Amino acid sequence: QVQLVESGGGLVQAGGSLRLSCAASGRTFTDHAMFSDYAMGWFRQAPGKEREFVARISGSGGATYYADSVKGRFIISRDNAKNTVYLQMNSLKSEDTAVYYCAAVRSYSSGSSPSEYDYWGQGTQVTVSS
Repeated sequence: QVQLVESGGGLVQAGGSLRLSCAASGRTFTDHAMFSDYAMGWFRQAPGKEREFVARISGSGGATYYADSVKGRFIISRDNAKNTVYLQMNSLKSEDTAVYYCAAVRSYSSGSSPSEYDYWGQGTQVTVSS
C-alpha cells in the first residue's frame, strides 16, 4: 500500500556531508491513512554484513532515536506535507559506506528492528572515501 523511493546517495570524501530523501506514495494516504500515521526509519547494509538500524522518527516528527554509531552526526526529519523523510549525514566516515534504506510502519512510533517495518525502499548507495 506504500511505495518508498530513496534518493541523494553518492560518493563523498570523509568528513563531508550528504542528505538522503525518501519519498512516499500510494493510495493508502488518501483512501486509508495519512503519511503522519506512519513511523519511519533509516537502515543501512554493507557487503557481508547484516542490515543495521540507523535512525527512526515518529509519525508527527516529535520523537527521534539514533544508533550510537551515528548519534551527534546524523539527523532524521520529515515533512508530512510532502510525504518525505530525510537523513542529514554529517562528518561522514569510511565505516558509513553502505546501501541506505528507508522503511515505514503504520504506527505513531516503532522500534529499531527491521522486522518491525512493513514497507521498504530499494535503497541508495553511499560511499565515503578516505
